[in-house]
Amino acid sequence: MQQPDVSSAGGGNEAQDETVILIVDDVPTNIQILADILKQDYRVLFATSGEQALTIAATREPDLILLDVMMPGIDGFTVCKRLKQDPLLRDTPVIFVTAMGEVEDETRGFEVGAVDYLTKPVSLPIVRARVRNHIELKHQRDLLRRIALVDGLTGIANRRQFDEALDREWRRTQRQGAPLSLIMADIDYFKGYNDHYGHSEGDTALRAVAQALKAQMLRPTDLAARYGGEEFVCILPETPLAGAEEVAERIRHAVEAQTIPHATSPDAPHLTLSLGVATALEPTSASRESLLTLADRALYKAKKAGRNRVCSETLASSAPPEANEKIS
Repeated sequence: MQQPDVSSAGGGNEAQDETVILIVDDVPTNIQILADILKQDYRVLFATSGEQALTIAATREPDLILLDVMMPGIDGFTVCKRLKQDPLLRDTPVIFVTAMGEVEDETRGFEVGAVDYLTKPVSLPIVRARVRNHIELKHQRDLLRRIALVDGLTGIANRRQFDEALDREWRRTQRQGAPLSLIMADIDYFKGYNDHYGHSEGDTALRAVAQALKAQMLRPTDLAARYGGEEFVCILPETPLAGAEEVAERIRHAVEAQTIPHATSPDAPHLTLSLGVATALEPTSASRESLLTLADRALYKAKKAGRNRVCSETLASSAPPEANEKIS
């Protein structure tokens, strides 16, 4: 079967802000018609079966899916239902494009989670308009969501965004087998800092440390978040232990370079960080909470060893790490 002349799942590296549309149809000619009117404004991927669509969606996370209903193997209704069961894809808008125009067919499409329904033969201007409208709605929802996921004091990701990102990246690393690293960081003797300088200066210090962390997140997939109080955490997808340790050291040096005075610290005249690094080396039956506990254990080791340093741990088995007592 001749394939349409559009970008496939393996083609190209789209920009971070590029909108990606996945067209799913078992007839290549139908894909080509839709791709021709969309490829000037969007990155277009295609699949010719339901199984292939699910695989591509899981790895590329498109912004919108144009989905045929009647296909060999898994039909479009089943594909849509499975997409909506996936936490990473459930908010992806799906538009059915099909020759099935009965009311009950449209009703079923909306029941399984589609946002719109186009009947073949389609009007190309209407396809373009419907796609544009749903993409704009998705971008608005994404913007509101991003605002809700930002820490109000520091301007970086908040705990909720971190939890969602860790869940997403854990699922991805379990599926793809790539390493996943976490960095947990804590400002040394911060209670004494707040008591001596006051909470206003303490907030200023938190913002400065947060920006130092954020500046070391060099890839779009890296995330720095405020975990709570004076504690921060970073997610580094597809990063082995050595790479995560290097990032942690860069963060530590960046905070030291700010030379924020800390008169009550017994170890240094300026603000410092202790950091714990944890890396999941391979797919494991352990939970994502185990990786987080391991990062906390590495942070505990750094504090116990004298603070202002990086310590690390690796998660390579299903045995969950034990929690540690806290050192303030």
